[in-house]
Amino acid sequence: MIVHPIPPLFNAQSETLILGSFPSVKSREAAFFYGHPQNRFWAVIAAVFESEKPLTIEDKKELILSNKLALWDVIAQCEIEGSADSTITDVKANDLSVILENSSVRQIFVNGKTAEKYYNKYTYPKTGIKAVCLPSTSPANAAWSLERLVDAWKVIK
Repeated sequence: MIVHPIPPLFNAQSETLILGSFPSVKSREAAFFYGHPQNRFWAVIAAVFESEKPLTIEDKKELILSNKLALWDVIAQCEIEGSADSTITDVKANDLSVILENSSVRQIFVNGKTAEKYYNKYTYPKTGIKAVCLPSTSPANAAWSLERLVDAWKVIK
């Protein structure tokens, strides 16, 4: 069983929560979200908010918080082989109340179909907040160009 090692990123001003599924091996090693260099999350968020792509964890935190975003994952712990979402089993979901009770979050977006599947199964019944599914920024979602991803993700602004 692998336990999620990254705390949620949010503050009282956060209005929009973005949830991934579970951190990749690279993200767990970096101890921060979307740590794999091929994941397009940071390029997409930077483009949506017309900012420079952040390179350091501090710059990434600043980009998220300055745009009233919050960031975490649906899954608190699971069995997973490497970083493959398709191998996820034995899921225990994160408790989003820590974010929802201490921020201004009014909308939730999920990064990809796996996050959507586990959000709808475990989290939606508790929050009652419908999540909007956005196309995954993962390099495994090669069908989506960076330009198409940015266009789809503009809805978070």
